[in-house]
Amino acid sequence: MTGAASGPPVLPPTFPLATVSWDGALRRQFRLLECTARHFEGQQLFAADVGVVPGLGRPRSTAGVEAVLADFFGAGAAALVQGAGTGAIRAALGAVLAAGDPLLVHRAPVYRTTAQTLRGLGVRVAEADFNDPRALEGALASGRFRWAYVQHTRQRLGDSYEPAAVLAACRAAGVRTVVDDNYAVLRVPACGVELGGDVSCFSLFKLHGPEGVGAVVGAAEVVERVRRDNYSGGGQVQGGQALDALRALTHVPVMWAVQSRVAAEAAGRLAAGEVPGVAEVALANVQDRCLLVRLERPLARGLPAAAARHGAAAYPVGANSRYEIAPLFYRLSGSALADAPELADWAVRINPMRAGADLVLGILRRALDDLGAAGDGGGARQDRRRPLAAEG
Repeated sequence: MTGAASGPPVLPPTFPLATVSWDGALRRQFRLLECTARHFEGQQLFAADVGVVPGLGRPRSTAGVEAVLADFFGAGAAALVQGAGTGAIRAALGAVLAAGDPLLVHRAPVYRTTAQTLRGLGVRVAEADFNDPRALEGALASGRFRWAYVQHTRQRLGDSYEPAAVLAACRAAGVRTVVDDNYAVLRVPACGVELGGDVSCFSLFKLHGPEGVGAVVGAAEVVERVRRDNYSGGGQVQGGQALDALRALTHVPVMWAVQSRVAAEAAGRLAAGEVPGVAEVALANVQDRCLLVRLERPLARGLPAAAARHGAAAYPVGANSRYEIAPLFYRLSGSALADAPELADWAVRINPMRAGADLVLGILRRALDDLGAAGDGGGARQDRRRPLAAEG
């Protein structure tokens, strides 16, 4: 991963996950509405309720949205939970594991809140390299595990495993799976439960839904345990939150397809040398699908603040939440830096969000000019708000 002894580090090879085409995104949007029509009469979409409804244990509107999600993903059931993606993972793992139970995970830095969940549950974590089919098969053949935890998107920059293959190997060995589908749902052609996993967990806040709402989708008996464990009025996702999440979800497939297309265009233009000061670019799923940009000089720590002066977001809110419209210029993820700390001064990630490639490259060019990346001493700072069209 590092360059020559006296040179800067280089990006490792990356293996981006497949994305959904524009036509595929439209089909998914239309199918989501077909599922909605099967579970809601028109006026019910405007009538949110609250409370622990007798016989349901949650609002009727919430139960309806859960039915839509289960139908859409082809799952036995779905439960909405508080705590966004972290809450969903915690609820699912807590429903299937007890203290001391073994859990198979990928050999890589674990996302920080997931690591806290595993510590809190008291499970015995065992690692295998999912990039190595033999290592995975050996771990599965040991007979030690009832459950495995699979993160759909990449934990290490160089991760190359296909989630479908990992889930198939687990299923063949009789090992059940909880899949962290954060950053993957509706961006990839099929999420974990659609690929044969037992349970998918994801944040609806990352899908433009309201703050704090997550989803557990999968096997009916697991989802029922999640609901039973969460039987408390204060812990329920209320009807207004659930309907808000469903309405937001209808926009997501096409929005994600556009964002993926913009990222690919921006990567191609940067690789062609359009912005001075950029040494290397790669597409990667860390955590969200984004651009990894290595600079010619060690300016990465100052780049987010410089980019923010030209309209970029300098830090995330929920990684593709409803609040995030400007392109994000940010450090590499914590798990990526744990795996490759030498990149901290040299590389950033850029997520286009709702922007086009022209704006992304224009902001990057101006920010690097401000930092003097091209050796001009930052003289471009005086003209940093010139029209982007004039920048070619």
